[in-house]
Amino acid sequence: MDLRDRTVLVTGGGRGLGAAFGRAAARAGARVVLVARTASEVETVAADIRAAGRVVHALVADVGAENAGTAIAAAAAALAGPVDVLVHNASVLGPVPLRPLLDTSPADFAGAIDVNLLGPFRLSQAVVGSMVLRGQGLVLHVTSDASIEAYPGWGAYGVSKAGLDHLARVWAAELADTGVRFLSVDPGEMRTRMHADAMPEADEAALADPAAVAESLLELIRDAESLQSGSRVEAARFAPAAMR
Repeated sequence: MDLRDRTVLVTGGGRGLGAAFGRAAARAGARVVLVARTASEVETVAADIRAAGRVVHALVADVGAENAGTAIAAAAAALAGPVDVLVHNASVLGPVPLRPLLDTSPADFAGAIDVNLLGPFRLSQAVVGSMVLRGQGLVLHVTSDASIEAYPGWGAYGVSKAGLDHLARVWAAELADTGVRFLSVDPGEMRTRMHADAMPEADEAALADPAAVAESLLELIRDAESLQSGSRVEAARFAPAAMR
């Protein structure tokens, strides 16, 4: 998919991969709508994009809130037009420091599910109907290797991401032949605040730059038609040749 003159909605757009992808999509000619909980962060990213002469809008919202999906979808459409690409990037770890399930409260577990799984479900419900009517659209679920590997301490996050992967598969099965595609993409380990919170002892030099991963996501979007809807892929597979 060519992103020129397309509307791209990115959750978790205030920092990390969401901010990097927002910048990359804007450079590719998209109208970008960034969503984040922290106004100062998302507005700073938007200001940087506008300073480069690109089109961007910032929305302050918590994707885990019950009524956030319809509100975000309506605001994005009003500001930038019908959404062509929806990127479910916002996520939370659950309780930090990471802890085993026996020490995880039901409230903390539910909080991870609300943001990482229910939030994307609600927002897709609010956005995808328009895509179906137009016969085109792409929904990217940003997942993790914790969705397929059982890492001690990552229970709330891993379970929510496993659900997110399967959510993409079910959407793809139910909306086959509509022109709307669903993909899960594992970005790999990156130099982000979330990774630092989860693994403060990690060697940052061994972690990927979110800006480089964002370029891989652009390549993935360009190649999306060649992938089976519902597939789970790794971002590294789509790294531009100059970054390999």
